[in-house]
Amino acid sequence: MPSEALAQIIEMMRQGGPDLSAPPEQARAAFDAMVGAMPAPLDAAFAHDTLGGIPALRYGPADPSAPILLYLHGGGYVVGNAWGYRGLVAALADASGMAAYAIDYRLAPEHPFPAAIDDAAAAFRALVDRGHDPSRIAIAGDSAGGGLAVATLLRLRDTGAALPGAAFLISPWADLGCTGPSMTGKAAADPALTEAGLRRMAAYYLDQVDSADPFASPIHADLAGLPPILVHVGTAEILLDDALRLAAAAGRDDVALTLDIWPGLIHVWHAFAFMLPEGAAAVAAAGAFLRERVTTAKATV
Repeated sequence: MPSEALAQIIEMMRQGGPDLSAPPEQARAAFDAMVGAMPAPLDAAFAHDTLGGIPALRYGPADPSAPILLYLHGGGYVVGNAWGYRGLVAALADASGMAAYAIDYRLAPEHPFPAAIDDAAAAFRALVDRGHDPSRIAIAGDSAGGGLAVATLLRLRDTGAALPGAAFLISPWADLGCTGPSMTGKAAADPALTEAGLRRMAAYYLDQVDSADPFASPIHADLAGLPPILVHVGTAEILLDDALRLAAAAGRDDVALTLDIWPGLIHVWHAFAFMLPEGAAAVAAAGAFLRERVTTAKATV
């Protein structure tokens, strides 16, 4: 049975949220106001940093021996920032026993594809250059950040770089062509996203690039050689089929991917862990996965 808190959140979202089909500056202001209002641990727990020239928000010690969570925020590649996601980042870091960095990768339309991938890959390489063992780094992201996390793994693999120990994806947007059956089949159930909003953001980010490009839409990629991946997705979101098809691609390419489907849950419900029992449970499950795959891994550097 869905919790009463979930019903309240859905009702609140249906009363009106950011219009992602609005002009970028308008959408950013509305989105940032929404996520910025969410509770987070004391601001003193965070520090401003840079990774490979990319602005970053650090949670926890700057310790080369610490396991690291590199977090890529959602927002359709057009809106969002690390500060707005600090509550979710801190919750995942605490659950997994990791320090965390959330980066402010460049956004479209000012910086279209592949700028976000360039920045995420540069941030990962900077962590390695600082002495972090790649196997004790995990990449995580939600929505567009989830698709970006996979694209970053592909970039690192194809350039011969060391790969992180694991990845965690929340409600990943992995098909910028918006072709999954759930795009329409789950439209009435999803209180957060619309096909129109996603298509507008995809157009800003792609800037004439084919949406089937595997680095834009990882459902079309050869995933061979990627590290273990955990994917969380709810059944009340239009991106459900993105997760299903990404899992199918992983199975085809012999990648260890765990797909966890949560009945009745909405897009990136983890962000409401401060008030939502299902969110707290999902964060705890992700923490257990990351502890097993990364936190307890023996350092090799």
